[in-house]
Amino acid sequence: MDFAQDRAVELDIKGKKRIFNIDDPNLPDWVEEKALSSGGFPYEDKLNREKYEKQMHALQVEMVKLQYSLQSTGKRMMALFEGRDAAGKGGTIFNLHSYLNPRSAHVIALAKPTEKEAGQWYFQRYVTHFPSAGEITLFDRSWYNRAVVEPVMGFCTVEQYRDFIKTVPHIEQMIVDDGIHFFKFWLDIGHEMQLKRFHDRRHDPLKTWKLSPMDIAGLPKWDDYTAKRDAMLDKTHRQESPWTVVLSNDKRRARINVLRHILLSIDYVGRDMDAIGEIDDKILGGPKMLR
Repeated sequence: MDFAQDRAVELDIKGKKRIFNIDDPNLPDWVEEKALSSGGFPYEDKLNREKYEKQMHALQVEMVKLQYSLQSTGKRMMALFEGRDAAGKGGTIFNLHSYLNPRSAHVIALAKPTEKEAGQWYFQRYVTHFPSAGEITLFDRSWYNRAVVEPVMGFCTVEQYRDFIKTVPHIEQMIVDDGIHFFKFWLDIGHEMQLKRFHDRRHDPLKTWKLSPMDIAGLPKWDDYTAKRDAMLDKTHRQESPWTVVLSNDKRRARINVLRHILLSIDYVGRDMDAIGEIDDKILGGPKMLR
């Protein structure tokens, strides 16, 4: 195969024109060298694997305690995981959910709307998955598709986008008012890190299923995604339903801090504050982290 003539695209990387061909098995040096530090990531190295696994185990034990507490009290929890393609949403959810009882902890990753769903109230297919008493629901992408992906890729009208932005704070206020512990996470990665992860998916036979045609179509639209992300955070970050931003170039640090944030936000029987540890405010915070 002549990789050089395949799917090469011209990208604007910090004001410099770069050619990126996802089919070329050789990752460009300018991607490899800048991936971890891209997007202003604050660490020069990934979290040590042994340290990560020890911390993650302790946090997963605490998550099991939290689930028991929710079940015994009838409380409910719901978390949305949003971010650019390859930001690490699925892996974060997997580590959060791994040791929970799946009968009351559900991961929701909805496919493209069916013809029937497309004719419904926009939020309808999501509401059917909201948690009942004692349950946890984790959305791998959510209704916020209409705030970023759909307008960037032309899958909704300008009017539909504006209606969504106007309506969603009221929907989320009702969620909070009904007593659901509600979290909204935006996992953020740098441009070069996204390219590196796409390249890994393309050339790892165990990961190729993760790379979609829409991933490829979105390659030149980095700035469009950024603009819609910033507008979403600005218009839907409310005191009652705030966005939590997680810098995710290092998946290990991202996962650790997401679990810590949840566990520190909900009181439960047997909570071990030493096992949970402290939030790394260089990794997790509010939307101002991106300014």
